[in-house]
Amino acid sequence: MSQQRTLIIGGASGIGYSVAQLLTSRGDAIVLAGRNTQKLQQAAKQLSEKSSIDTLTLDIANEQELRDLAKTLGPVDNIVVTAGSQAPGGPLSSVDLSAAKQAFETKFWGSLAIAQHLGGLLKPGGTLTFTSGFLARRTVAGTIVKTAMNAALESAVKILAKELSPLRVNAVSPGLTDTEAYSAMAPEARQQMLEKAAAALPAQRWGRAEDVANGYLFVIDNPFVTGSVIDIEGGALIN
Repeated sequence: MSQQRTLIIGGASGIGYSVAQLLTSRGDAIVLAGRNTQKLQQAAKQLSEKSSIDTLTLDIANEQELRDLAKTLGPVDNIVVTAGSQAPGGPLSSVDLSAAKQAFETKFWGSLAIAQHLGGLLKPGGTLTFTSGFLARRTVAGTIVKTAMNAALESAVKILAKELSPLRVNAVSPGLTDTEAYSAMAPEARQQMLEKAAAALPAQRWGRAEDVANGYLFVIDNPFVTGSVIDIEGGALIN
C-alpha cells in the first residue's frame, strides 16, 4: 500500500496515539490534532523517527476552528476521531444536565462538525472513523449520558456512510481500555478495577490501547467496510 496521510484528532495520547504508532510504523504521514499543544508536541517527537508528523491545536467543539482548518490542511486519505469528552455519570435524577450537554457538544456534535467541514478534504476512497463505546448498546444504570451520546453517534455513522458515499464512514466501539483516562486513579485502585473487569469478560483480559487501535487500521485498509461499528470490548456485549 502506498503512503497515506491521516489526520488523527485526539492523537496525542491513549487510543489515538496507538493508532498513530501503527500508521507511522508502516511509513504513513500523520497529522496529530488536539487541545493540548504540549502533549501533541511530545507525541510528535516520539513518533517522528519513523514518519512525517505534523501537529495542530484544535478543539472539535469550536466549529470555527474546523472551518479554518478546512482551508489550510489540504487533502488527506483518512480522518480518525478519538477525541472524546467526560460525560457525567449517575442516575438521571442527579445528572448535571449542563455537563451532559457539554459532553454531547464535544463528542457528538463535534464529530458531526468534523464530517461536515473536513469531509471534503478526504481523497476518493478515503475513510472517516469515529469512536463510540460499548455502552451505546449495553444497558447499565447510571450511564444514561454516555449511552445516549454513543448510541447517537453510532446511528449517525449509518446515515453518513450513505450521505458521504463513496467515502467510507465507520466507528470503532471500545470496551474498558487501560489508557490515560484513568491516570487520576491511585495505581492500586486502577489495577484492581482492571483485574475485576477482566475476570468478568469472556476474553479474560482488559483492553489495551493497541488492541483497539488495530480496529481503526482494519476499517482504513478494508475497502468493503462502511457504515459499520467495530466492537472491540472483550465480549462485554455478550455478557
